Amino acid sequence: MGHPLGRSQNVACLVHFMSDVALSIALGIGLAAATGFRVFLPMLIVSAGAYTGHLPLGDSFAWLGTPSALTMLSVATIVEILAYCIPGLDNLLDTLATPAAFIAGTIVSAAVMTDVPPMVKWTAAVIAGGGIAGVTQGVTATLRAHSTIWTGGLGNLALSAAELGGALLVSFLALAAPAAAIALVVLFLWIAIRLLRRLLLGARPSAPKDDRFG
Repeated sequence: MGHPLGRSQNVACLVHFMSDVALSIALGIGLAAATGFRVFLPMLIVSAGAYTGHLPLGDSFAWLGTPSALTMLSVATIVEILAYCIPGLDNLLDTLATPAAFIAGTIVSAAVMTDVPPMVKWTAAVIAGGGIAGVTQGVTATLRAHSTIWTGGLGNLALSAAELGGALLVSFLALAAPAAAIALVVLFLWIAIRLLRRLLLGARPSAPKDDRFG
């Protein structure tokens, strides 16, 4: 039989390890969700954090913290922000942004999961990270499509500004409180889906009344 003190230390180590794994996964999912609002901005924040030494990355993702990656992501972020300010072009970009968000979400989430076993990391990165990024981007694209129809594109600028703010808020919140970032994105998705359902039901024509029954 093992010494009780040794068993308690093993249990404490296991709990600490599981806590680190859960925190890394939550951080990855939170940052991945932010790519659903803007593809490149969360990646730029991760790159800047890694470059300044404030955010550790996995060995295979060290390239994200290099000056060249920081420069390229800065340019891509600026271009993306400006492009989404142009009605019509923003709708076109949405057709490319959904698969791009899935890829970016997978990369970002896998990059920051430094304390997670490879099998768990890639499963969580692809399914949870890429999945929530794709769903979030898909919902925002649908909202923009309805905004284009109902406002002639005039409301798209406000939606783009909200998405930019969401990308910033969720990215920084994920770094400080990953679980809160995930909860915020889930709340947004719930509200957005309810809004879309109401818009779709409101746009559906009512059934014609049969005069035979008065």
